[in-house]
Amino acid sequence: MIDFIRQPWAWYFSGFMIILIMLLLIYWGKSFGFSSNLRTMCSMAGAGKQVKFFDFDWKTQRWNLLFLVGAIIGGWISSEFLSNPNALELSAATVKDLRGMGIHFNGQLNPDELFSLAALSAPKTWLLLLSGGILVGFGSRYAGGCTSGHAISGLSNLQVPSLIAVIGFFIGGLLMTWLILPFLITP
Repeated sequence: MIDFIRQPWAWYFSGFMIILIMLLLIYWGKSFGFSSNLRTMCSMAGAGKQVKFFDFDWKTQRWNLLFLVGAIIGGWISSEFLSNPNALELSAATVKDLRGMGIHFNGQLNPDELFSLAALSAPKTWLLLLSGGILVGFGSRYAGGCTSGHAISGLSNLQVPSLIAVIGFFIGGLLMTWLILPFLITP
């Protein structure tokens, strides 16, 4: 059974599962999004007494918190017990481009130059993480949701604001990948 789970699955399986989940959420009148969990946790902690945005019945979002916890546990189980260390392959051109930015591909998903305890000793890493977190938090609040909420739930519900947000996410991602990030991480 473990070998069956470890093998690479067809790309359309995840699409089918997303469709199934979205149909169930639409049937029950729910809306999916990970960033809404931060609002829920702030409401649980009592932030609604100080800020109107957090003043709502957080118990209606318990299902979304459970989904978040399940995603974290599932990711950990997958990483620790089900991952194939040789499964990730990159094209030679990508490996060359990464090497030019000072990042060495070691076959893992996250490069050690950016995602290791040793990388945290550099102030540049802290600055990148802090500024990235601020931009993601601001963007999620300003856009009224995160990429998963807009791209999966919002588009499934045919919401025009979600289409606009997703277009903005793609433009921002392309600009960051091709214009900004190479200058930030090049040694």
